Amino acid sequence: MKNQNSLRYIFALFFLSFAAHCQYIFPDVLVKFKPLVQEAIFTGTGSPTWDEQIRERGYILKEKDGYHMWYTGYTKNDPVKHLGYATSKDGIQWKRHASNPINPQQWIEDVFVIKKGSKYYMFAEGKGDTTHLLVSANKTDWKALGNIRIKKTNGQPIEKGAFGTPCVIAVKGLYYLFYERDDLGIWLAKSKNLIDWVNVQDQPVLNKGPEPYDLYGVAMNQVIYYQGYYYGYYHATAYKDWREWSSNVAVSKDLIHWTKYPQNPIIGNNQSSNIIVPAQQGFRLYTMHSQVHVYQSN
Repeated sequence: MKNQNSLRYIFALFFLSFAAHCQYIFPDVLVKFKPLVQEAIFTGTGSPTWDEQIRERGYILKEKDGYHMWYTGYTKNDPVKHLGYATSKDGIQWKRHASNPINPQQWIEDVFVIKKGSKYYMFAEGKGDTTHLLVSANKTDWKALGNIRIKKTNGQPIEKGAFGTPCVIAVKGLYYLFYERDDLGIWLAKSKNLIDWVNVQDQPVLNKGPEPYDLYGVAMNQVIYYQGYYYGYYHATAYKDWREWSSNVAVSKDLIHWTKYPQNPIIGNNQSSNIIVPAQQGFRLYTMHSQVHVYQSN
C-alpha cells in the first residue's frame, strides 16, 4: 500500500508539473477563445455575384486606420477564385470594396499578406495550388510577380506538384515560408528576396497525426512571436474525405521543432483557416472558412 501511495504521489507531481509547463508555454491568451459575436461577421452574398461564396484562408491586417481583409470569392458556376477586399473600423462590421473583385483576371485564393516598407506583398495560391507573389502600394491594385521558386537543401527544385497555403514570418533579416503539399505536412523554407526560397530541411517541420484531430491533413495559417516562443496557428482535419476542419496551435523555439497544444483543437465546428490579430486586450482569432467568425481571448 505504501508503494502504491508513493507511485500515486509521483504521478500526481508529474501531471501537475506537465500542466504547469503547458500553461507556461501555451498561455491562455493564445489558446483560450470565446465568441466575440455569436453569428458570422462576414459571408458570401448567397446571391449570383462573383462572391456568392467565400472559401479558404483570407487574411486580416490591422493598421492605424482600422482592419483590412482580403478574401476569396467564387460562384458555383465559375471555377476561378477571385480576390476581394473589405475594410472595417472595428473588425466586426465590414464594407466590401466598390471595385471588387480587385484582381478579376487572375486565380487567387488562400492569401497571406505582409508589409515591407511602404509596400504590401501577397502570397496566394493560384490554379493548381501553387504559390505566387503579388505586390501593391495601396492594398487594392496588385501587380503579379510570378510563382515563387522553392529549392531543396541540395539546390535542386522541389518535386513538381502543389505547394500552397503560404505563411510567412520575418526573423532577423530573413523571411521564413511555411507551405503544405496536398495538406500532407508543413514544410519550411527561407529567403532574402521573397521570390527565391530554399528549404530549411527537406522533411516537414509539422506532420499530420498521430493525434486524431489532425490525422488526415494540416496547413499553417499564421506564425507569431510571443514572449520568446513562436506560435503556429494551423488548420487540420480528422477526416479522410476532408469534410471538416478545425483550428489548432503549436509552439516552437526555432521554427523547426514544434509541440502541438495538448488540448487541440482550440476551435472546432468546421471553423478553420485561423488568423490571430492583436486587440486592445489580448488577441482576436478570426476563422475564415467558409464564413468569417471572430473570437476574443479570455
